[in-house]
Amino acid sequence: MDRKRKWVLSSGALLVLFLGRMTTALEVPLDPKVLEGLPQPPTITHQSPKDFIIDPRENILIYCEAKGKPHPSFSWTRNGTHFDVEKDSKVLMKPSSGTLVIDISGEKAEAYEGIYQCTARNEHGTAVSNNIFIRQSRSPLWSKERKEAIMVQVGVSLVLQCRPPAGLPPPIIFWMDNNFQRLPQNTRVSQALNGDLYFSNVLLDDTRNDYICYARFPHTQTIQQKQPITVKVLDMDAINETVADMYNYTNNLFVDSPSGERRPSFMAPLGQSSTQMALRGGVLELECIAEGLPTPEVSWYKESGDLPSSRMSFHNFQKTLKIADVMEADAGDYRCTAKNSLGSAHHTIKVNVKAAPFWISAPRNLILAPEETGILTCRVSGDPKPQIAWSVNGVPIKDSPKDTSRKVEDDTVILSDVQTGSSAVYQCNASNEFGYLLANAFVNVLAEAPRVLTPPNNVYQVITNNPAFLDCASFGSPIPAITWFKDSQTSILNRDPYVIHNNGTLEINVAQSLNSGKYTCIASNNLGTRENHVYLEVKEPTRILAQPEYMVVQRNRKAVFECKVKHDPTLIPTMNWLKDNGELPDDERFLVDTDSLTINEVTEEDEGTYTCVMNTTLDQDSASAMLTVVEATPTPAIVYEEPDPPTDLELTDQRERSVQLTWIPGDEHNSPTQKFLVQYEDLLHQAGVWHNLTEEEGTKTTAHLDLSPYAYYSFRVLAVNHVGYSQPSRPSRQYRTNPAAPDVNPTDVHGVGTEHNNLVISWKELTGLQSNGPGLQYKVNWRQKDVEEDWLSETVANTSKYVVSGTPTFVPYEVKVQAVNDYGNGPAPEAVVGYSGEDVPMSAPESVQVLVQNGTLAEVHWEPVLTSMVRGRLQGYKVSYWRERSLHQAEAQQEEQQVLLFSGNRTDGRLPGLKPYSLYTLNIRVVNGKGEGPPSPNHNFETPEGVPGPPSFLRIKNTDMDSLTLEWGPPQDNNGRLTGYTLKYQPVNSSNELGPVEEMMFPANETTVILADLKYSTRYKFYFNAKTIKGSGPTITEEAVTIMDEAMKSDQVDLATQGWFIGLMCAIALLILVLLIICFIKRNKGGKYPVKEKEDAHQDPEIQPMKDDDGTFGEYRSLESDTEDHKPLKGSRTPSNGTVKRDDSDDSLVDYGEGGDGQFNEDGSFIGQYSGKKEKDTHEGNESSEAPSPVNAMNSFV
Repeated sequence: MDRKRKWVLSSGALLVLFLGRMTTALEVPLDPKVLEGLPQPPTITHQSPKDFIIDPRENILIYCEAKGKPHPSFSWTRNGTHFDVEKDSKVLMKPSSGTLVIDISGEKAEAYEGIYQCTARNEHGTAVSNNIFIRQSRSPLWSKERKEAIMVQVGVSLVLQCRPPAGLPPPIIFWMDNNFQRLPQNTRVSQALNGDLYFSNVLLDDTRNDYICYARFPHTQTIQQKQPITVKVLDMDAINETVADMYNYTNNLFVDSPSGERRPSFMAPLGQSSTQMALRGGVLELECIAEGLPTPEVSWYKESGDLPSSRMSFHNFQKTLKIADVMEADAGDYRCTAKNSLGSAHHTIKVNVKAAPFWISAPRNLILAPEETGILTCRVSGDPKPQIAWSVNGVPIKDSPKDTSRKVEDDTVILSDVQTGSSAVYQCNASNEFGYLLANAFVNVLAEAPRVLTPPNNVYQVITNNPAFLDCASFGSPIPAITWFKDSQTSILNRDPYVIHNNGTLEINVAQSLNSGKYTCIASNNLGTRENHVYLEVKEPTRILAQPEYMVVQRNRKAVFECKVKHDPTLIPTMNWLKDNGELPDDERFLVDTDSLTINEVTEEDEGTYTCVMNTTLDQDSASAMLTVVEATPTPAIVYEEPDPPTDLELTDQRERSVQLTWIPGDEHNSPTQKFLVQYEDLLHQAGVWHNLTEEEGTKTTAHLDLSPYAYYSFRVLAVNHVGYSQPSRPSRQYRTNPAAPDVNPTDVHGVGTEHNNLVISWKELTGLQSNGPGLQYKVNWRQKDVEEDWLSETVANTSKYVVSGTPTFVPYEVKVQAVNDYGNGPAPEAVVGYSGEDVPMSAPESVQVLVQNGTLAEVHWEPVLTSMVRGRLQGYKVSYWRERSLHQAEAQQEEQQVLLFSGNRTDGRLPGLKPYSLYTLNIRVVNGKGEGPPSPNHNFETPEGVPGPPSFLRIKNTDMDSLTLEWGPPQDNNGRLTGYTLKYQPVNSSNELGPVEEMMFPANETTVILADLKYSTRYKFYFNAKTIKGSGPTITEEAVTIMDEAMKSDQVDLATQGWFIGLMCAIALLILVLLIICFIKRNKGGKYPVKEKEDAHQDPEIQPMKDDDGTFGEYRSLESDTEDHKPLKGSRTPSNGTVKRDDSDDSLVDYGEGGDGQFNEDGSFIGQYSGKKEKDTHEGNESSEAPSPVNAMNSFV
């Protein structure tokens, strides 16, 4: 509870001024010494869930536990009427508890279904539980049905319906065969959310007689199966016409379905759009299953935003989109697309998000002293907006006796001037069509003298320059005021270096040795006073004075690391040594002393970083050094170099287009040759330029070289090892090849027009080596595509393009280019398609329509321009729009034009960033590679009203002791017709805490107001905004302080003019000067020691939380906690005379779950016993958990 009071003595009476701070929740302390004789209304601590599905084979256990002083008594209602437990021999209520145990042996569980509610009451109030809806789990049998064989043509789609009986809770569905093996599923065959099996297209392999749907009912632990379904897939092309006619009249043969390749269509859901509702905090599952051949692939996206990547997942081969922990932002249109090589299909699912009531601020328990004021708040939200109903002691407030001290305002109950004996339990019930919330909060009116809960004579230890916290937990009603004293002499105030927290704790920001001593805290209210004594000891920090140093030691010699430490003499130190932050090797060569580590006969494995760590119960210091081990007599290093170049190159096996090259490798210089690189020089076409020809392994000395015609070759070889390349070998003798017709044609052939009546054919020319002979030319061929005409051709040389003139505008041409030399033509070239030049479009888009979505967004639609009128490659449509004027204004004030380009053959687009309540004009042009076409006729449209902008200013004038004047200006952007203004203001105290909010409304034509009845010398914060019919605009804020009362001003005294204060400051300055002189003298007399500054390494113990997997079983992990800071680090070594106490944490393993064998019932259903151990005992405030344990292969599938 956090309350603030100001006490003023006037006319001999003590007045309490309530400053408007809301009383916060306060639990009655659970200390048994405090609870003794302390009254407390009932509080529900544990209850069964609202929707409780029971196993009909086990006793019913309905929990209801509560605490209170005196201990509460319990009663129950069933279906709204009193449930007499004593009259039913099958019902037992546990002693000192409201928990019901119902023995259903020999009875039907249906007899005890209904809505139960528990009531816990004592003389101070009545608390009630939630409505607990008890229902028996059910697993009805599958209805008998005779399944005829389904005959289907190969390639068509198919749905095998499961349609299990409705169970409670609903069963889990899976498909298996006669051997209890799960049927394989993939993108073509998959199970829908409703359990049906969908085939996007059937194959001959789908023929079988054991498609079996199984339903598992979790609560009754049974598995039932449907009659097997037989599917026969027929290949109609392999059946003669007579047999086909015989099958065509059979109902089960889907001859009307398409069997060939086809574009996708949706099997579920049907149509182009559908809607789905989800609850906030729940799981949203969207499903799209498509048929088609080839099998379609499904993809998802959200039209109005991005998918929530952190909460979403895809299932069932991308056919199901699952979003966990649904939020309001998840509402919108989700589009699934099914696509195969023949086309695509789309379906839009509109998702609406609703919300059951959820807490913003639940009512909390209050403890009030007589004549105090308190507030209970019940803040909830939901969609639709929840209805709030208040009750007191289980009775609706409207039906309870009238209480003048109680005032109900929607979600708030205000209790004023409470009296002893008015303790009660209040219930807040918030509900809408999707659920309800029920909360109990007691108001306990107590008059209690202070009690100090902190144990007496506690000793607090802290290291110098660290913060110290001295506890003084207390209880009392009214809340006790806490005062601290040191050594029973001086009162401690809230100023440096002391801070007193609201819970009574005394904080010393930077503790020094002079802060050591005895401290006394006093808790007092108007009913009494209590005190408690604690002690503070400020210790010297631990410091390493002589740190270990970096060492280089020869192998088999000795290494010694020193680590000398200074610490507080009252603390027990512990020295630990680490190697590379781990434990020292378990080797007798390592000797740990009190201030050193010795390593005898060092080896290379001993190299690393060694750290000495000095621990005390309060702090720690550490230092590290490296050890390097070297050889006593190092051996000379091996020299590695690149290899020598190969020698003696010879050409053998000489042919028209190939030759064999051999060589002798050079010296490798201690590094094996990895490969040989063969290069060539063409003296005819590129003399002096060497090109890479081929590579050979380092173990080979021969290479077979493929050559081109009409070239003068020379060859050389380079060797490569891990160091690098050798120098090139001496060139081989020249080898000439004879001319021939070209082997290749030019590449990168394109046909692109640069003017509206030409076609430029371009290509990449052949190199000299590719020409294969003299007289290289290019034969260019072209003809208009899809027109019956002969090829036209032209032969050119020494160029890479040819221009064809007089072509029609933007028509397709086939072009090809062939290489020719004096020895013949190259291979027949392949034709490529190009286009002649473009011209600007000739017409504008028609049927322009604008659909205004809201004040800032509009959609524009148009009819596309005919392809013949585009006269080029369509780039898109350019929409130009501008704001003519605001609808407030009669004259036009045209703003800068805005332009959006919509790429491709679009017929619509969105115009964002519009201003509300305005007149806009737009036109549209089609754009091709040449430019823009003519604009469409100007089209006008208006945007609706929106929320206004912020008021142009808010000024505060004429500030007085209890009033002030506010002036404001209208918004610069009205965005509609102003309907008025809203002003909210609230006081702000000295600690920046906000008081209650006042709200005022003003008409649109007002620009000033005078606020009266304000508190003097008080800071106020003002919030101001404008409104239209669309809502409120942005808020502007301002602050002001009312003038202080003149009487209070005269009471203030300037501290700096007081004589005693001036004398005290002079004495302090003289004392500081003397101390500085003494320190200077001592510094010159003694030496200095190097001290490493310490970094505190206090860390809280780490706790690994229990993590639940998504599978059937829960996974339990042991909770491990580290020992205190003075515990030696893991893997450390301690000196022989040191003592280290190690605390080991125990791991626990919770074993649960047993299996049983399954069997078939007479009706053919399969029953699997897979019950798990249940937690019988529960702790206060927690519910028991149960983990199912599967028995056989079928259970593991779900």
